[in-house]
Amino acid sequence: MQSLVLLCALTVSVLSREAAAQYSSDLCNWKGSGLTHESHRKDVEQVYLRCSEGSVKWLYPTGALIINLKPNMLSSTYKHLTVCIKPFKDSRGANIYLEKTGELKLLVRDGENIPNKVYCFGFDQGALFIEASPQLDISRKISGFQYELINQKTISDLHMVSAPCRPCSDTEVLLAACTSDFVVRGSIGKITNEAEQQESIIDVNVDKLYRQKSKIFMSEKKKKKSGGWVGQIRTLLECGVKPGEGDFLFMGRMHFGEPRLGCAPRYKDFQRMYKEARDKGLNPCEVGTD
Repeated sequence: MQSLVLLCALTVSVLSREAAAQYSSDLCNWKGSGLTHESHRKDVEQVYLRCSEGSVKWLYPTGALIINLKPNMLSSTYKHLTVCIKPFKDSRGANIYLEKTGELKLLVRDGENIPNKVYCFGFDQGALFIEASPQLDISRKISGFQYELINQKTISDLHMVSAPCRPCSDTEVLLAACTSDFVVRGSIGKITNEAEQQESIIDVNVDKLYRQKSKIFMSEKKKKKSGGWVGQIRTLLECGVKPGEGDFLFMGRMHFGEPRLGCAPRYKDFQRMYKEARDKGLNPCEVGTD
């Protein structure tokens, strides 16, 4: 019955309020207030976003929003996109659904704030439909999330999102070395487990920095003369990361502004994989090994 009511509201609103469609000011982020539609509590407002990452922030939610993600890329690539959203820590006042051809599927229930929980789905599974929960007091309610689009054809460590604890295959390791946001050879300093956040923080002592897109690893002041670098990488607590001796090749990508661990083979194993692929002419890129 609830889905039928939502569908009726959605259909009537979309047909009657075409002129109400709004674009965010910067095409990546949207911020609005339900108070502007207080007299039309059942209105469905269309929001269009054209970036690969950004945020939606809805103050005093009333009525509903449809979030249309239309990134500036060839439409033929849409089928390869995965959408991930991360609700704000204190997000309240609305349910988030996937809507496709009038069918609604609950994605995030109002108040279901699991720390650092990320929800991912295929781009072709539908648009995001956000419906304000019935409530007498809407004061101090803010509903929203960050979003990211991941291209499955270009991101080698997609398993970091879909199956983050699964070991990488040799092919995934070699591709990750070419395409990850960061690639470093180093050792594990310590591991800090955060039960509340359900995450593990890995302190990495870097021997060689191959690549980083953000300032994850910084030169350690005490080791400036020797060129030492240190940094932290995050992964899920459920992966059960343990301290280990020896060098690893740490690879991964920035995910919602944080460095997330993708593949991390022992460096000697990476050397073996790389040599075997190079001898067969199958290495996807050149990586300096010693």
